[in-house]
Amino acid sequence: MEIFSYEKLSTKTKKYLNAISNSTKTVVFIFVLLLMGAFISSRWFDTHSFLSRMGNSRVKFPWNTTQPNLQPNQKPNSQPTLICPTKNPSNTCSSHPSPFLNTSLPPASPPTPLASLKQTCPDYFRWIHEDLRPWASTGITREMLGRAAPNAAFRLIIVDGHPYIHIYHHVYQTRDIFTIWGILQLLRRYPGRVPDLDLMFNCEDTPVVHAINDQSPPPLFRYCKDDTTLDIVFPDWSFWGWPEVNIMPWEKQADELREANERLPWRKREPYAYWKGNPDVAWTRGDLMKCNVTTKNDWEARLFRVNWAKEGRQKFKGANLAKQCTYRYKIYIEGNAWSVSEKYIIGCDSPTLYVQSRFQDFVSRGLRPGLHYWPIPQNDKCRAIKQAVEWGNAHPLQMEAIGKEGSSFIHDQLHMNNVYDYMLHLLTEYSKLLTFKPTKPEEAMDLCLESVACPFQGKIRDSLIESMSMEATNDSEPCSLPSAFGPSELKELLMEKTSDGTKKVVESIIMKSNGGDRSDANYGMIKVFLLFGLYLVLNFFV
Repeated sequence: MEIFSYEKLSTKTKKYLNAISNSTKTVVFIFVLLLMGAFISSRWFDTHSFLSRMGNSRVKFPWNTTQPNLQPNQKPNSQPTLICPTKNPSNTCSSHPSPFLNTSLPPASPPTPLASLKQTCPDYFRWIHEDLRPWASTGITREMLGRAAPNAAFRLIIVDGHPYIHIYHHVYQTRDIFTIWGILQLLRRYPGRVPDLDLMFNCEDTPVVHAINDQSPPPLFRYCKDDTTLDIVFPDWSFWGWPEVNIMPWEKQADELREANERLPWRKREPYAYWKGNPDVAWTRGDLMKCNVTTKNDWEARLFRVNWAKEGRQKFKGANLAKQCTYRYKIYIEGNAWSVSEKYIIGCDSPTLYVQSRFQDFVSRGLRPGLHYWPIPQNDKCRAIKQAVEWGNAHPLQMEAIGKEGSSFIHDQLHMNNVYDYMLHLLTEYSKLLTFKPTKPEEAMDLCLESVACPFQGKIRDSLIESMSMEATNDSEPCSLPSAFGPSELKELLMEKTSDGTKKVVESIIMKSNGGDRSDANYGMIKVFLLFGLYLVLNFFV
């Protein structure tokens, strides 16, 4: 028996029923939206954490129009060719001027109005002001520069855009060659923008410049410093390649690391902490080896000693950095000083267990414990490594986010655009402190691409050419140098990297996971709830 027939209703009644139906759907839709909004804004869920995780997962939304990782436009550059004579290849600048390094360009014209829209440099550029602070009130005199000479490997002079070099002594492998090469690429990239200057450069590991009572310290450039030294920090040679150990120029090496990260997702990697290196160069590395797995103890670490003689015979084919991104955790530990391995370790997408170090290179000062890496104390390495690995395996969402954050920092904020801009700003600010006009010393020689590259053959020359072919004259403005740190900012940054500071960082991370930040479980609940809400809405309207 038919109880109700919609078709038999009058037109007026149908209008009433349709209005009621539409109203019901609207009420239900609004109710679901309000419920979802209440859930998201409640204490169950940290919105900042959620969004940062979504960002770390590289989720892209159709309404995202900002592209923060875009690099400034560069002119396409074909593979360059150097003209190398067969006789006396190191003295080629006057007879074979390089077509890739115009040293006679006039100073750059004032920036156009569009330059006001240029990006601000990353925060780690602010350390330039701190590195040069010892000479802020006195300036840099010829006498100060002369006192730096005994510790210098070479002296670099730039006058009217033309570089000159005085080599005091050659250093280990080709550190000096690739450092000088990097400066030539800067001149090529920003013709006419590098000011007149005169500087001393040391290519060894350990910083040596200490404060002197009642006397300004000698200005000396090098690759790292510590809390007690005043060396001026400059990007290291490996950005343009380290052919002796089969490391490519950074731009190409970074691409290989990214490809390796995509091939093997983090959760499919070996669930241990990995380190490979020479433990004999520093006591702290020897101490780290005690954390290796044995029949009695498993500290969740897998540590491998590098046999440099064997690797050398095999031309370092087993030292492929991209093939080392296979463990969930990577350990960074200093050697004689800071270690070149830092950027390759952090760029693996695996959370870096960063053993506390007193040394800093130009970019590590921008890394923040708990955000870009998990700090490990010097005096309790094994227990701290085991704690980090076990906690990370139990809280994969949070630990993976740290790995992604650190890796993104390395790939996004350490691309070659920023490396060259850092060099340009550092040299520009340094030149402002000179109290004398730089001139070419009698003992200095002309410096050009050919004089650096032509004396070499094989992998060394190939690496130099390869790093050059990736760069071209940059039409865009360099990023804008941010202001110096305020006293309170600087104090906070220094404090968080002390033993007490890193301990508090780890305690804070663990406390959040045990209490207020039930991230992994809540994240799953959130996804289920959002999907269920979407399902209800669609079912009412479809």
